[in-house]
Amino acid sequence: MSHRVPLFVNNTHVDSRAEGVIPVTNPATGKILSKIPLTTTSEMEQAIAGAKEAFQTWRNVAVPERSRLMLRYQALIKEHHDELAEILSQETGKVFEDAKGDVWRGIEVVEQAANIAPMLMGESVENVATGIDTVSYVQPMGVFAGITPFNFPAMIPLWMFPMAIACGNTFILKPSEQDPHTPMRLAELFKEAGAPEGVLQVVHGGKDQVNALLEHDDIKGVSFVGSVPVGQHVYKTATDNLKRAQCFAGAKNHMVVMPDADKQQVINNIVGASVGAAGQRCMAISVAVFVGSSREWIPEVRDALVKAQPGAWNDGSAAFGPVISPQAKERVLSLISKGKEEGAQCLLDGSDCTVPGHPDGNWIGPTLFTGVTTDMAIYKEEIFGPVLSCMEVNSFDEALEIVNASPYGNGTSIFTNSGSIARRYRHEVEVGQVGINVPIPVPLPFFSFTGWKGSFYGDQHAYGKQAVRFYTETKTVTSRWFDRPVDSGPNMTIHLK
Repeated sequence: MSHRVPLFVNNTHVDSRAEGVIPVTNPATGKILSKIPLTTTSEMEQAIAGAKEAFQTWRNVAVPERSRLMLRYQALIKEHHDELAEILSQETGKVFEDAKGDVWRGIEVVEQAANIAPMLMGESVENVATGIDTVSYVQPMGVFAGITPFNFPAMIPLWMFPMAIACGNTFILKPSEQDPHTPMRLAELFKEAGAPEGVLQVVHGGKDQVNALLEHDDIKGVSFVGSVPVGQHVYKTATDNLKRAQCFAGAKNHMVVMPDADKQQVINNIVGASVGAAGQRCMAISVAVFVGSSREWIPEVRDALVKAQPGAWNDGSAAFGPVISPQAKERVLSLISKGKEEGAQCLLDGSDCTVPGHPDGNWIGPTLFTGVTTDMAIYKEEIFGPVLSCMEVNSFDEALEIVNASPYGNGTSIFTNSGSIARRYRHEVEVGQVGINVPIPVPLPFFSFTGWKGSFYGDQHAYGKQAVRFYTETKTVTSRWFDRPVDSGPNMTIHLK
């Protein structure tokens, strides 16, 4: 019998009294690993109340001490790096190297949280008027919530709660119901690093539990990463309840390939960027736009993709793992079928992929389409699978027009040896994160993750300086002091004998 994953409330594992559960399965085997409870209303209230109470103390903890907590925490995550990656591999299906990368990118954000002090500095001006000074302070707000997706169960929770907590807030994490073990282990390590009781709480569940967080009066703001429909729901519900919200949603990322680019670099990078992590990345390259004679490289891209085959997490020869669930596999296969029906040419079809020894895994092999147009489902929808759609145009301007017409604006890249073309693309493309000869331009945490258009709902983005602005409020104090004569009244000095 698979075990039930506990809640993590006030630094303690709590066995939920919920009757409803959701099974957690290994995507490579189909076997049930555990079950998560649908957190009850009273348990949710307990977690939020604990975080609210903890805030009253935590907000007054010295900023250097908060930084030291994050230093201890990042050291512990590094110490348990491979353990976390193995847990992550079992519940997501990611190959081990990919899982280690997931953990490491989270560590980088924790290191930024350890350097929080300079980002919490206010501003001051002396003599804004004669004898009047103004100073601003950056202060925490209270309890924040984070709702995270299945595809990065280490990195994305670590985008959120370390920054929020380093700013002086407390945090409720609702991880994906498909892979809760990695976030739970992160919470345990946070306690081991010295996090006080109630500063980080972890609850489990589905839509009802999400709505409970979005509607609760004591939650000040919500961070979310996930699909477009859910992102829109979270943003609308949170803001309707007068909360701050930052919601990272869907993507359709294009790589523009110019004919003057280094061919081998293009091929090497496009393979990993399109099918790595089984394409289950919001920054995956799912569309390649070949300009002019670069279209002649497509057969060689196909040959390279053939070699990138899926496998189990501990198979060192595997390029990527399974997709997360049978439902996800069915959706990807449906879109591959639609692509064929709508007239795209399928040069490589991974629909019937099998992996020896793992007959029940959610396997899809690398898939390549050419002749894709913007009215096809495989272009319009975020596939979230190891599928690359190729488009062919005659000029840079045509390529730029295609990218800018997309409703999404998460990431894009261009491969070229022309500085002028690269600069034009960087300047004119309507996408938040741009790579020049870099396939997946995810910024390091001292910048911010900056999706545009339909890829993001909100104002302030994740990690970096923008995260600090999201998780804090600014208080401005204007002061004036009047000169007074020295008091010449009775001597009130006490003489001790």
